[in-house]
Amino acid sequence: MSYFNNANTIITGAGSGMGRQMALQATKRGARVIAADYNATTLDETKALAQAQGLAIETFVLDVANAQAIEAFAQQLIPTFNKGRLILINNAGVSIFTGNFEHTPLDEFEWLINVNMWGVIRLTKAFYPYFLEHNNGHIVNLSSVFGLGGMGGNSAYCTSKFAVRGFTETLRMELADTNVGTTSVHPGGVKTNIVRNQVPKGGHTTDEMLSNVVNKFEKNARTTPEHAAQQILDAVEKKKTRLVIGSDGKMLDFVTRLFPQAYTNIVRKKAKKSFGEPFKK
Repeated sequence: MSYFNNANTIITGAGSGMGRQMALQATKRGARVIAADYNATTLDETKALAQAQGLAIETFVLDVANAQAIEAFAQQLIPTFNKGRLILINNAGVSIFTGNFEHTPLDEFEWLINVNMWGVIRLTKAFYPYFLEHNNGHIVNLSSVFGLGGMGGNSAYCTSKFAVRGFTETLRMELADTNVGTTSVHPGGVKTNIVRNQVPKGGHTTDEMLSNVVNKFEKNARTTPEHAAQQILDAVEKKKTRLVIGSDGKMLDFVTRLFPQAYTNIVRKKAKKSFGEPFKK
């Protein structure tokens, strides 16, 4: 029997990409899926896709950057769990297109941190008492390969994803003697809209620069959302604590671990070859 069978499974960022695919696939594995996203339109599309396949999912409009909304979300859901297993997949995330750190406004940096880091922490905190009381479940936090190694032009994103990795690995140690598992997920290039949905900000980037980056990203992205979602759910089934997705992700993981200092130059050369120098003055 699947680990997801009858499990209360919360998936954020379920309006598109990996989140949408995880919602559909987890439902097929027998889960009660609670799909959350800040975009009501794309969330409705996910629900319609499920219904077209004869699947039923519950949807909630939720902004993970809103602490009060997260508390209300948890208070509404927890009484409906009936002491069953809980699986929390913190997938929601954003990126910004501002260029190097010198050109990144602090308000944009803070906005990203509030979604990518605080959203994960606050959601986990809101449901943590339930995990501890019932001692049955799994917490999945989406980091990135940019949570394994720093990448120029992505200071805010890398900061948030390193934080998510550290937070998840700390929970892994604290929960070691319980039946609550954790998985830190580090996808490489996945064909989602996270890059395309960016807007040039900060005064240094342009629409043309973004278009070039989007085109090169989509050319280099090697993993489909469907395949990434399957790997994440399989990792939960197998209780894996760490998952790196894609050959590009595994290569960066290998290089950063083998050459913890020299990887900067190695990866920089590879990135320059693949993407050029989009933020060069």
